[in-house]
Amino acid sequence: MRRVLKVGALTAALVAAYGAGVLTGASRASQPTATLASAQRVSVIDEAAQRIASEAEHPVDRSLLERAAVEGMLKALGDKWSNYYAPAEFASFQDALEGRYTGVGLWLRPLADGRVEIGSVQPGSPAAAAGVLAGDVLVSVGGTAVLGRGVDDVATLLQGPAGSKVSVVVDHLGAQRRVTMPRVDFTAADLRIERLKGSVMLIKISAFTRGVGRGVRAALAADPSTYRGGIVLDMRGDPGGLLAEAVEVASVFLDGGPVVSYDRRGYGRTTLDALGHGDTTTPLVVLVDGQTASAAEVVTAALQDRNRAVVVGSRTFGKGSVQEPTRLSDGSAIELTVGRYYTPDGRSIDGVGVLPDVLVPATDPPATAERRAIEVLTELVAALTPGSRG
Repeated sequence: MRRVLKVGALTAALVAAYGAGVLTGASRASQPTATLASAQRVSVIDEAAQRIASEAEHPVDRSLLERAAVEGMLKALGDKWSNYYAPAEFASFQDALEGRYTGVGLWLRPLADGRVEIGSVQPGSPAAAAGVLAGDVLVSVGGTAVLGRGVDDVATLLQGPAGSKVSVVVDHLGAQRRVTMPRVDFTAADLRIERLKGSVMLIKISAFTRGVGRGVRAALAADPSTYRGGIVLDMRGDPGGLLAEAVEVASVFLDGGPVVSYDRRGYGRTTLDALGHGDTTTPLVVLVDGQTASAAEVVTAALQDRNRAVVVGSRTFGKGSVQEPTRLSDGSAIELTVGRYYTPDGRSIDGVGVLPDVLVPATDPPATAERRAIEVLTELVAALTPGSRG
């Protein structure tokens, strides 16, 4: 995320990781500058805006000029994850962190060539019903081409009142098709718990929105006999979310110790530790794929480095940067990359992802990875059973 965005509600904040305020979704108020040089630079921007607004052949609203100026400054960073949000967009962003949004059920992320890719699709959403798939590339939304547009702009195109419809063109492996979908209100079901045969518990996390960590902890606080066959933590297609939620999920399976650390300009390195008193004995398999990103990678790497889980699937996305939103005086916000995070072993996975312990080719059907995860879990349980032989 990030940047992976939740359509209709931009999703990320030292949003790790897709990520949150220093790491909880909080935003900082803008700080006034007082130097003469800063004042001179501002006056030049104001002077140019005034000249354009008053003398250009085609009138331009001042707010549009201000947005263009901010976006131009962010573009100078050369960082695809930094972004600008208009006030309404930032409100949607905050709603998304709470798991509430209006849209068609897509998460988006930018590609290096200016295209916008679908990071994941919400199960049961209009997009899922229309057959839109993770990895598809958006070509147009409502007749507007999206090539070269920021993901926030594309998300805005997809937004609209619940009950209205939006038509999009998607490219799937070189073949384009048009689909029309209704927009609906979501209270995201980003956590799903299932009981599988053999007393195996499946924990599916679709995104790290607020409350997911608490939900995972509650699931394990129930009758342990319901997961005596082990746990599969499925984070395939999970684009990330709040770093605080990622730390809490990892804490469910760790007894203290480091989960993730991050460097931030002017602050040095900060380490976030597990909360303690987690379940360290139940056999655990983490299931991932190429769409597993950001905060989901934090959890995966922590459990792998701490030898707490066996990771099964294909290499993850590789987003190891942390973003933080800063609210501006008019209610808009800028989101900046403020640091990089590192796994407990000191690895940076930015651009490389997490390599699973048990590889399943990305081209294999999802069911293949699921079967392999259950096989590995069965082997782990057998190895811990008294009298078993290996």
